[in-house]
Amino acid sequence: METFLGDIHYARWVLSALLVLPLAGAALLAAVPAAAAKRVALLVTVAEFIVSAGLWWAYDPAGPAMQLTAAAPWVREWGIGYRVGIDGISLTLVLLTTFLMPLAVLGSWAGITTRERAYYGLLLVLTTGMLGVFVALDLFLFYVFWEVMLIPMYFVIGVWGGSGRLYASIKFFVYTMLGSLLMLVAILYLYYDAGRAAGGAYSFSYDFVLRHAAVPLRAQFWLFGAFFLAFAIKVPMVPFHTWLPDAHVEAPTAGSVILAAILLKMGAYGFIRFALPFFPSVAFHPTVSAVVIALAVVGIVDGALVAMVQPDFKKLIAYSSVSHLGFVVLGVWALTVESAQGAVMVMINHGISTGALFFLVGMLYERRHSRLIADFGGIARVVPAYAAALTLVSLSSIGLPGTNGFVGEFLVLLGTFRTHPAAAAIATTAVVFAAAYLLWALQRIIYQPLDKRENEALPDLVPREYAVLVPLMAVIVWLGLAPAPILRRTEPSVRHFIETVQSRSAPPAVAEAEPR
Repeated sequence: METFLGDIHYARWVLSALLVLPLAGAALLAAVPAAAAKRVALLVTVAEFIVSAGLWWAYDPAGPAMQLTAAAPWVREWGIGYRVGIDGISLTLVLLTTFLMPLAVLGSWAGITTRERAYYGLLLVLTTGMLGVFVALDLFLFYVFWEVMLIPMYFVIGVWGGSGRLYASIKFFVYTMLGSLLMLVAILYLYYDAGRAAGGAYSFSYDFVLRHAAVPLRAQFWLFGAFFLAFAIKVPMVPFHTWLPDAHVEAPTAGSVILAAILLKMGAYGFIRFALPFFPSVAFHPTVSAVVIALAVVGIVDGALVAMVQPDFKKLIAYSSVSHLGFVVLGVWALTVESAQGAVMVMINHGISTGALFFLVGMLYERRHSRLIADFGGIARVVPAYAAALTLVSLSSIGLPGTNGFVGEFLVLLGTFRTHPAAAAIATTAVVFAAAYLLWALQRIIYQPLDKRENEALPDLVPREYAVLVPLMAVIVWLGLAPAPILRRTEPSVRHFIETVQSRSAPPAVAEAEPR
């Protein structure tokens, strides 16, 4: 496989093809009948996944930190360039994105019946934006992709969402835009600072800025705060998470899946790629570090407790995301190989398990037009295949050993215990709470007496729904039993991330004395 990829110069075009293909598909949708839009979108997203699958073999864990790079000038006078590449961390997130997008199209097959060309076109544009965030190696290009993915999601929620869609979409847009604008100011500051330090050779290149920026510690606090706010809103961390339940509940099924499985990971990826390598002296300042870890632990526990009392199954899953992403932030800030690898695994596993849960809720809503847990009960008797799928996915979400959810959370807690044992101990309680809220929900939905007439004739899974769920369940079992292939590809990148942060960290007194 590696020889074949090398013969056709796969490395030279693959990332660019992944960014261009969805845009070409979105343009094609304008020329096809509305009835064919879903089929075109499915073909494009399947082709996208096939093209991206080669990355699994093309990426060499023993090779350079960044691989499959491509670069071209964009606005030469300002140092803006098209620079893309991947490491082990972004590799997994790219594959997660391309794996889920065809399933998102299939999951929308029956639920989206109006403005289909616009809907699927927005999903394809959104694909380019999300992939661009994970592969950009130019700060300006990263910001462009960060904003590109915001607009399609705003319309997906605002046009095809539920009764409160306008409020939810505006809240999502305002929260994200506020953080983005502050991040843009910080990016411009770094750009000018690095250019002055390099004698006037200005560039937005990630490596250039990382190598030349020499920001005084006092300014670093403000710049780190700008990046932190943008990424904390996207994760979302407590107390910046209030947009998430509204957006999840009102979004169509595919919108909820993409929000939970991919968009939330952008905030955690931003911490790993930008905030911590650029400002390690601030990020790991004792006070800042204590506050971030405390917020992560609060999010882990609070998200689980709030999920436990939700009457709406979809909102329950939304709050569970706050808890799961708290593990990611905790693992990143613990700064051990185990915790950081665990954080990456939680990102992947949350995308698979929570994405599957949102698909299952959407299937239930299509049958009953209700997401209230109290409206169900005992449906395992009439939809046994659905009940089996819901049970497996729920067990993976609570981290049952043998499923994918266990691996990431165990590594996060193991690595965090080495540096922050109290935080790890408190976070462990959320595992118990997760079992409580999901198993209780399962009991009320599928295992109680079948006492509602509306549920007696529910149809079980159809072939299209099997096509959505079977790949997700297969990955749940695969990553639960054999996570080593993922861990082998992410470990060198995680070590490089930790070494970069540690090598750039400096005691406050030294950092304060650095020249502008």
